[in-house]
Amino acid sequence: MIEDKDLNYLREAIEASLLAKNRGNAPFGAKLVSATGETLLVAENTEVTTRDPTAHAETNLVRRTYAIDRTTLKAATLYASGEPCPMCAGAIFNAGIGRLVFGLSQSRILSLSAVKSRIPFSAAVLLTSAIPPVIVEGPALEDEAEAVLLPSSQE
Repeated sequence: MIEDKDLNYLREAIEASLLAKNRGNAPFGAKLVSATGETLLVAENTEVTTRDPTAHAETNLVRRTYAIDRTTLKAATLYASGEPCPMCAGAIFNAGIGRLVFGLSQSRILSLSAVKSRIPFSAAVLLTSAIPPVIVEGPALEDEAEAVLLPSSQE
């Protein structure tokens, strides 16, 4: 069940997506929060600036979990501005993160995106079908997350 505190953390992931957009990257952000509410990591998409097609916000975040013990990760929640792609879902699962809360659904992202070459499997389906399953909740705050994806009035 998504609570008010989850919405606040999700808004912080959406803020990270705006930072990514302002740096010329795809507008996606992620935040990892411990079970006690401590911010563990925040990451943004860096595909363009690093010239790395795997540098999605969630994968960038997972790459930095090496110093966090598995027990902490299992109890942690990853907040993502948009529903993660299958690659990122696999990274979340392999890192052992126990819960995902996302903003904009994959279907809504695709309806807004000019890029239609996507693997048509949602993170929710992949992660809830995994063994052991990851708790997945969302979409939430879709209008707020979508606002970052839309072109700015100055563009």
